[in-house]
Amino acid sequence: MTHAASVPRRKAGPAGPEVSVLSLGSWHTYDRMDFHDGAELLRRAVDAGINLFDVGVYGKFAPDPSRSTYHSFTDVIFGRLVQHAGIGRDELVLCEKLWLDVWPRQSFREQLDMALDRVGTEYADIAVLGDVRVDGLDLEAVVSELAELVRDGRLGCWGVNNWSARHIRRVHEFAEHEGMPGPQFAQLKYSVCRRRMAESDAFRDLFQEIGIGLQASDVFEGGILVGKLQPERAIGADPGGIREAIRAAAPRVAEVAAELGATPAQLAIAFCLTQSATVSVLFGATSVQQLEDDLGALDVLERHGDVIRDRVADLWMDRDVVG
Repeated sequence: MTHAASVPRRKAGPAGPEVSVLSLGSWHTYDRMDFHDGAELLRRAVDAGINLFDVGVYGKFAPDPSRSTYHSFTDVIFGRLVQHAGIGRDELVLCEKLWLDVWPRQSFREQLDMALDRVGTEYADIAVLGDVRVDGLDLEAVVSELAELVRDGRLGCWGVNNWSARHIRRVHEFAEHEGMPGPQFAQLKYSVCRRRMAESDAFRDLFQEIGIGLQASDVFEGGILVGKLQPERAIGADPGGIREAIRAAAPRVAEVAAELGATPAQLAIAFCLTQSATVSVLFGATSVQQLEDDLGALDVLERHGDVIRDRVADLWMDRDVVG
């Protein structure tokens, strides 16, 4: 089934751009596809109204470059696919990754320059800062350097990936005091099974008081929640060590989805959109068929949005595990 309706858009934070509520990520995605299939996928996504694409360098600037799973040319391929599909730069909200693990040894400017060179564009609409893994980071210097990139037109705005609410509030307050751009959204692991961070009191207060948005990531748990119980590709970290519990819960996800006349992927996406703070749900698709199924989540949300959370209440796995 082809879904022709345009994907709705929401503002990505107080000063962020208008972004589609569905967004495509590229971590080890486009390097797993036939080139022409990838171009067709991107063309279909843009035609459906998707404008937010998360692309990052997972090689030189990765947390552990010695791990071969991090070496990828998916961002380079993405740039060529966009060109081949005839997609204009003004049709994209490009989101790049910047890594704190190698900063300040490698400045954000150096990282962003290389990332943009690989994609083949002059600026990023959004940059997402990787996890804070160590204490003592000079977060004020982080904000100041990002402000320079925004001032110079290389960057539109910025967000963070899996930061604590405490760190986000700290950089927001500094940025506000100094008249600099602050974080617009938090990219957090969020799914029917992983909810602890996004639904904590601390993040609820951030969403309500500051107005930053939530970008839900890892919504399929690397494919496990949509039936790929033993993913062969590299997938995200497992906070709380609950992945086996999630694997065991996958049949229940499929059961609830079937009861609602949906697929597991549609249920997983629709659930994330029932969270009022969600500005976009990030996922990977490797075929037009998968994308069409994912687009169907919007129909599921419209039909069952008022009951979805109740139907999956028993699937919350990290409630008492992750701080």
